[in-house]
Amino acid sequence: MVLGAAQPSFPTPPTDAPTIDFPVPSAGPNPGGGSAPSIAPVPPTGSNGKPVRPPGVGAPPLPRSVNVQLKVERDGSLTVREQVIVQARQTMTRTAPLRIGDRVFTVRDPRVDGSGTAAVEGDNLVLRLGEGASTVQYTVDGAVEDLGDHQRFRWQVASGWDSKLVLVRGSLLTPRRGSNFTCLAGAANTEDRCESALTDGGSVLRVVQSNLDAGARVDLAADLPAGTVPANARFEAAGTTAAAFALTPLSGTGLGVALLLLLAGFAVLWRARSRDAAALGADVEPVELLDSAAGRAVFASPDGVLPGQVGTVVDERVDPRDLSATVVDLAVRNYLWITEVDGDWQLVRRNPADDALSGYERTVYTALLPEGTESVRLSALRATPPDVSAVRAAVYGDAVAHDWFGRKPTGLGPLVIAGIVVFALGAALTVLLGVVGGPALLGVALAVVGVGLVLGGRLMPVRTERGSVLLQQIRGVHTYLNTADPDSVAAADREVVFSRGLPYAVALDDAEQWLTRFGALDSAADGAPGLYWYATQDPVAATDQQRFTEQFRAFLTGLDEVFAKA
Repeated sequence: MVLGAAQPSFPTPPTDAPTIDFPVPSAGPNPGGGSAPSIAPVPPTGSNGKPVRPPGVGAPPLPRSVNVQLKVERDGSLTVREQVIVQARQTMTRTAPLRIGDRVFTVRDPRVDGSGTAAVEGDNLVLRLGEGASTVQYTVDGAVEDLGDHQRFRWQVASGWDSKLVLVRGSLLTPRRGSNFTCLAGAANTEDRCESALTDGGSVLRVVQSNLDAGARVDLAADLPAGTVPANARFEAAGTTAAAFALTPLSGTGLGVALLLLLAGFAVLWRARSRDAAALGADVEPVELLDSAAGRAVFASPDGVLPGQVGTVVDERVDPRDLSATVVDLAVRNYLWITEVDGDWQLVRRNPADDALSGYERTVYTALLPEGTESVRLSALRATPPDVSAVRAAVYGDAVAHDWFGRKPTGLGPLVIAGIVVFALGAALTVLLGVVGGPALLGVALAVVGVGLVLGGRLMPVRTERGSVLLQQIRGVHTYLNTADPDSVAAADREVVFSRGLPYAVALDDAEQWLTRFGALDSAADGAPGLYWYATQDPVAATDQQRFTEQFRAFLTGLDEVFAKA
């Protein structure tokens, strides 16, 4: 709406119009000393010489009448006081728009003295009043616009009432005398002038409008001298993307919270990655797999980690070599028996899978020897590799259950899934608020948090703090496997040390040097020739450690091929 710049003309009231005394400032102290009367304003007069009174001024209160007092404060805010008379046994509601075209007003501290409520709801000031007289007070920001050589005041004295108003009276008081007053009354976007808009001798603009239709407005504008008050008018392109994405206190708070969450997440991510990097790069001491108890070698792995889990903790994936290490470990622990048969190898069921086996070990055992199968040849496994997809899932599940991993390395992970959900909600909220003209930056902030969760979930180390500690211990085991001296172990215990350490050497790709170091092992030193978990049909070869080393390398290569194909 474009408000006229020129002062409107108003019809001359009839000569018998009711009269009213204009307020005349009382005499005050003379700045120069003594007492002198203030200048008495002279109200406008008619052709008969009698003062002209604005219509309705001084009339008794009428049901469905509104008296509005406006005062522009020196800080640029506008204080409003509305006195509303509601007819008995009826109610009146005002839904005053706070967005008029591109102009945006802000109302604060609304309150009602009487029967009713006042509140800001979205882009509207809503007054709900009951019967009788009520006084509504509130403060408006955004009523004064700076136009360079002058300022422009604007506010709708009345608007959005759900009832026809019998009489609307209004007054405007400004710190400095205004000019070019414009008062429009009627439906929005119409240019009909108010019935009366006159300035009294005290420089107070008084407007009167009778029989204002429901939903119509009384729109008041005035020019003020430049610099009268701090200008605070705010403009937003209504219904456009720019308005929806404007930075407001609410959307700014949302973006600030999102930034804090991202910074906190970055700090957590940085700490976790630094911890993991330290576990991979720190110097470690050898960690022995066997301890001495009652004069005998007793096996003890760090945190109970199994050979098939060792490689997974190190590189966060299940490799064929990890599964091969598990098969060797099952043989060493007397669940399987490995024997040479006509240039091939046969895996024989020795003891059934029991509760001493972990979930993934039972899965490997069942994959190799299903129920009812007593033995299987390596060549048969090469021809028809077993399904080990469940084995990999079980290894990852065991690592999570032991709190070595915070999530499974495969798949999206809970943090990534949460991030995708949050991002989708943020994107939907952005679109919705953008359409309705709301603070769409809140949706953007939520979407940014979602992206942060996705990136954090992908960059966050899979290993937990406990897993990082175990990683250092595994590196210590690796050092032990490369430095252990067979001569420091009693001859009767060397077979146990060699056998229990071999699956870990396989998992850590140290089998070659482990086999070489124990190449002079006398397998008969424990009272029985040959290894207790590996057999050959050649009686001479049973005690030939060098031949066993060559055959075991070939067996291990074949086993790796089986799991690689699977």
